[in-house]
Amino acid sequence: MLATLRLFSVVLLSFIHLIAYAACPDWPAATAQNEITALQKQIDQWDDAYHREGRSLIADDLYDQARLRLNEWRQCFQQPAAPQPLRSASGPIAHPVAHTGLDKLHEAAAVQAWLQDRRDVWVQPKVDGVAVTLIYRRGLLQQAISRGDGISGQDWTASAQKIAAIPQQLTQPLDLLVQGELYWRLTQHVQARAGSVNARATVAGLMSRKTLSAEQAAGIGLFVWDWPRGPASLPERIATLATLGFATTAPFSQAIANLEDAQKWREHWYRSPLPFASDGIVLRQSQRPPAERWQASAPYWAVAWKYPFARALAEVRKVNFKVGRTGRITPVLELTPVMLDDREIKRVSAGSLKRWQTQDIRPGDQVAISLAGLTIPRLDSVVLRTTERAAIDIPDASDFHALSCWQPTPGCESQFLARLTWLSGKQGLAMPHVGKGTWEKLLETGRLNNLLDWLTLDEPELANIAGFGERSSARLIHSFHSARQRPFTQWLKALGLPPTGAAQLADSWQSLAQRNTEQWQAEAGIGPGRAAQLSAFFRDPQVLALSEQLHAAGIDGF
Repeated sequence: MLATLRLFSVVLLSFIHLIAYAACPDWPAATAQNEITALQKQIDQWDDAYHREGRSLIADDLYDQARLRLNEWRQCFQQPAAPQPLRSASGPIAHPVAHTGLDKLHEAAAVQAWLQDRRDVWVQPKVDGVAVTLIYRRGLLQQAISRGDGISGQDWTASAQKIAAIPQQLTQPLDLLVQGELYWRLTQHVQARAGSVNARATVAGLMSRKTLSAEQAAGIGLFVWDWPRGPASLPERIATLATLGFATTAPFSQAIANLEDAQKWREHWYRSPLPFASDGIVLRQSQRPPAERWQASAPYWAVAWKYPFARALAEVRKVNFKVGRTGRITPVLELTPVMLDDREIKRVSAGSLKRWQTQDIRPGDQVAISLAGLTIPRLDSVVLRTTERAAIDIPDASDFHALSCWQPTPGCESQFLARLTWLSGKQGLAMPHVGKGTWEKLLETGRLNNLLDWLTLDEPELANIAGFGERSSARLIHSFHSARQRPFTQWLKALGLPPTGAAQLADSWQSLAQRNTEQWQAEAGIGPGRAAQLSAFFRDPQVLALSEQLHAAGIDGF
């Protein structure tokens, strides 16, 4: 409920681990001022677009985190609190009763603290829409007012009169004021799976228009979450509103006694089909003070417990460039650790070098990340760029290809390690107990100067290397020896032979090395490009040197 109240980002616990820094940024005063000003300016733009134009330029969870980060920076550098986000949202029509807003909690411990010593508490889904005041005179809808800044808003009466979900005439000729949420109707919507699907922005955009078509109006629903001058208890308010013609909220209003009850309903509504998008739950006491005392600020009698963030706002600490076995360069962003779906995320791939160059991500930038398939960190977008653009040593893509970096020379460390990892992996020689970590240890000793130097290592030599005890040395030597028995074709793949498809491979290196490009292309499933790659592979001086080393070692086929 109270969906537009993302703008009230006052959080009771400043240590929310989802986005908290381990320490304040180590910035000179001038840098701090520039960064704070840049983030404030960006948030101001988001606020203005949302309130004046009905356009949501950023996902709500990222907005919340950005505002929390701004508050955090201001506290770190002893600056005044950020201006109210609703300062540009007021309208010409005053609310007879102020819209109060909600504090937003993200931690169970904070919810437990809020529930302490409270009685007669109820829970409802926090419907993701736009807030509205509806005023009735003698049972007839007289006026609809947008939330605005909580004190005054825009006149939405003309559009409200077209929305069937808003009762145009009550069953009794009462004077009445209710506050609620206009939401976009969804079918069997599961928040945990589908997210908010831009539902709030859809309604905000429609209500900001001068005219609303019948089809558009039919897509808008109403969830009444308060009757400020209604009966004293929440159940009685809900029951009476239903008899007056409002859609009942009884199925979405549940009494709770403790944190466990709140957790149960939060999890239930997060993962169950609902007719609207929601971004958390609202805990509210059944009774509250008289409406005349309500203010446009977060009240003590209600609070929101947000769902887990679908995206996290993360600061980039460093940009590394990982060169794969075939020479493909993948930028990897090291992040200030953030929590996402109970996982700590420290790094994320930026995709291809071209994509990174287009986005120009530098240390200090704020990026949005999510989980692809609920497991793999994914870079979604750059949310804010740091004002100071750090210089980065960017590798030249032309230096790396399928036949580069057969030795761990400066600049080649990443690709060479990738070659070794491939060689011992299931795609290559399937060497048990030999992985990337093993090769890293051996590389640190300086004992591997090419891809096959491990063939000459013996057990006593390994035992003298830090990190390899007697048992692990014996196991490693056994893996090395077993690799010698692998078939010739398996060795070819381990060395990095380009894919050959259905081509017939001879059983000796010499026979394959004698084929020219035309002969390779004559094989089934091999086109001109692959034929050229195969021909180049068997003629590369580094590869030829490896074949001679394998011949000297007595490996079958060489």
